[in-house]
Amino acid sequence: MDDTQWEIVILTGAGISQESGLDTFRDKGGIWSKVNIEDVATPNAYQKHPKRVQEFYNARRRPLIEGLIKPNAAHNALARLEKEWSSENRGKVTIVTQNIDNLHEMAGSKNLIHMHGEILKARCQKCGNILICNTDLGFEEVCPECTGKDVLRPHVVWFGEMPLEMDHIYALLEKCALFISIGTSGNVYPAAGFVQFVGVNLNVYKIELNLEPSEGATLFDEARYGAATDPIPLFVEELLLNGIPSRN
Repeated sequence: MDDTQWEIVILTGAGISQESGLDTFRDKGGIWSKVNIEDVATPNAYQKHPKRVQEFYNARRRPLIEGLIKPNAAHNALARLEKEWSSENRGKVTIVTQNIDNLHEMAGSKNLIHMHGEILKARCQKCGNILICNTDLGFEEVCPECTGKDVLRPHVVWFGEMPLEMDHIYALLEKCALFISIGTSGNVYPAAGFVQFVGVNLNVYKIELNLEPSEGATLFDEARYGAATDPIPLFVEELLLNGIPSRN
């Protein structure tokens, strides 16, 4: 396969950040086993109890602001893949992440789409302005763009809202030669449907790197299981050495 003509698209979920100290969502002991989605992660929850929602995201933001959470070997391996694949003129690597943390950026990844938003940013509900948020978010802040007060919310996608940059993501998936799914349960759409979308193209190699089989595990050509820092650096090493696997 001519690697210079195709994209590598990597979907990452909460599992890649678990070894950095961030909770997953749907695993036993994950965030949604402790807090009800309906209470903190929907537009209706924010409308009814904005203070509770803000406090939930403030608590999740603080460890990142304070530098208590660092990228792990899996994040570093993906950043290395992007850098070396590009420097060798073999094509482009893009990470599409469901995560709202900034660990991919801290590791050095550049081609990155946060489809569920970013916790270290706030968004104005009045004018749509997006700004850096490196502190607790409350109700006294003023939007620097429209000067509105009590209008800033976390720049995250809540349940019932459309994920970000979907047209861009599907355009990348349409021309990728390798699709890698990492650390995701496979039951949250539309991300869970990406493997089916790329599967229409018989030339796309699909691999799952996960702690355990996802709900869509049978749709992949290959699967490797274990904590993220085990299979991911190894697969990146193999990919840089041998190129994209062929389905033939």
